Amino acid sequence: MSELLQKLQWRYATKKMNPAKAVPQEKVERILEAARLAPTSSGLQPFEIIVVTNKEVREQIKPKAWGQSQITDCSHLLVFAAWDNYTTERINAMFDMTNAQRGGTNEGWENYRQMLLGSYPARDAQTNFEHAARQAYIGLGAALIAAAFEEVDSTPMEGFDPKALDEILGLKARALRSVAIMPLGYRDESGDWLVNLKKVRRPREQFVTDVA
Repeated sequence: MSELLQKLQWRYATKKMNPAKAVPQEKVERILEAARLAPTSSGLQPFEIIVVTNKEVREQIKPKAWGQSQITDCSHLLVFAAWDNYTTERINAMFDMTNAQRGGTNEGWENYRQMLLGSYPARDAQTNFEHAARQAYIGLGAALIAAAFEEVDSTPMEGFDPKALDEILGLKARALRSVAIMPLGYRDESGDWLVNLKKVRRPREQFVTDVA
């Protein structure tokens, strides 16, 4: 078994974290970098990550996440927030940044820009947000895998009130909407009922269909 698969076998959705044990910042940065490098539709990266370490802010968030202890016991709380809409300004900013970093452009690339500008902003905001949120989940997946590789515990969470979290973090003013949260920390083996339970997944033959 490869090292990565061993780490994925090791990881689980940690239910109880040790508040006295902090994740080294260099590991946090590598996890964030994995999410930043994750693929997204058209390379638009339509989401951001807010890293919450402030204890008072996390205390505010906890009751909006049904009192889950990981919110305050974790070392770093990652909030994945998607664009609330695709706008002409956002699309152009990403294309312009790409052109600047690649040192130029070409007709096909600019035609692709115009195609997106002609379709995305014309759609309703909720459709665009849902599309952006799906891209955020790709980043979430990359962060979860990276955390496992770093032997840092994590828990993907949708169990929170997004509107309340958005208000606490001031996301509406930034044209963002929270879609998932991910506490990073280290398991409290003495207090986590899930820690010693066998990982259960469907076998390959029930999960993968080969079309040869």
